[in-house]
Amino acid sequence: MSNGVVLESAGTLHGQLQRGLGRAARRAADKRGAGEYVYDCVRRDPRWDRQCESRRLYYARLMVDLEMPAGPVAAHLFDPSDQVDGDEWRVDLALGVLADLVRLSRREAARPLRRYAEEGAQWFDAVEELIDLADPSLTIGLDELVAARCDDSDLALLIPAHHNPVIETWAARQPRIAEARARQREAGRAARRAMVTASGRDLQSEDELLDLARRRGEGAIGAIFELGRRRTLALLDLAEELLPQRPSRYGGAVCRALREYGPETLPRARAWAAERGGCADMGLSILARYGTRQDVPLLMDELRTALDQREWRAAASPIEGLGRLRAGEAVPLLKSAWTESTYAFLRPRILTALTRTAPHTAESYTIEGLWDCEEGVRREAARFAPLTRDTRIRLQRLHHDTGEEPDVRTAAAARLMT
Repeated sequence: MSNGVVLESAGTLHGQLQRGLGRAARRAADKRGAGEYVYDCVRRDPRWDRQCESRRLYYARLMVDLEMPAGPVAAHLFDPSDQVDGDEWRVDLALGVLADLVRLSRREAARPLRRYAEEGAQWFDAVEELIDLADPSLTIGLDELVAARCDDSDLALLIPAHHNPVIETWAARQPRIAEARARQREAGRAARRAMVTASGRDLQSEDELLDLARRRGEGAIGAIFELGRRRTLALLDLAEELLPQRPSRYGGAVCRALREYGPETLPRARAWAAERGGCADMGLSILARYGTRQDVPLLMDELRTALDQREWRAAASPIEGLGRLRAGEAVPLLKSAWTESTYAFLRPRILTALTRTAPHTAESYTIEGLWDCEEGVRREAARFAPLTRDTRIRLQRLHHDTGEEPDVRTAAAARLMT
């Protein structure tokens, strides 16, 4: 996957900021021009996978620490290209950064966010950000625009599953929003009732379930999950039929169902991984969770190949497996992947693998990880970083930061108590 943005070398501050590395966040305060690099990253979203990777809080914190005004981010939102550029991701990161600036008490960032919700091409995304901020004072009068622009399906997307003060305020003023909220709540109750009242698949035989799954019609997904719940090995045969074909929701269901299985799948998983066919990814995923020392050479080969070819997503399962097996021979590759990878979503796995395989080597990475862009890295780093004056100050900030994810705040608090 690529977004077309050229990333600078990982040895430069700019390249490190693009990758969301903690070392860049620590260096930025001492480097002239660091603020311009941050603005460039927000304007030209450097994420390799924009659906999985995090950068918004990372850049928002840098803007706070470097005392950077929000004006250049707002200017990016309202660039004339906004109305003609068909890239729906063009302002995604900028909107997120502004929202997180508000969470970090930079209330002035709410003004361009609100204005973009009224005037921007991707106005719907800005409305979502404002709703997530859960502050009705920032959305006064915006309910009229939302009710006028949104059809019922749009309104359903805007209403969160949990209580939200913005939606409650709007529902009191707009009947259509109140109706959408009521439908969403009823849908939630219906889903819970459906879970309680099982469809009787537990009474069907294995052969009946396989036949239903192979027909790929109504009930096929449920049949696949029931086979997975029973952990029947026949699901492995079904995987060999479905996974080599083009991606589908049925193949996805098989992959999810196979996550319920254990070491009994290892012989088939080893064959799949060695054949490098349509089931190879699933095979590697199983080896990552349940493989033994005999699988280390294959996992090492897969990791080396993935890094050489810069196929970052393909490196995920080998890294997870090598870390679980505490394969010390993987440490040089793990260190290289940490720095070079443009896929930040890998780093939580890398840090976990390093802390398991080489705890002493991992110390410097856990310290850096406290400043990383990825929540999973910060959480792992909070658990294992050595306690020094600097790390204690950082842990205190993570614990008290209302913009931080709850599990990171919890991990930081627990670490400070040790």
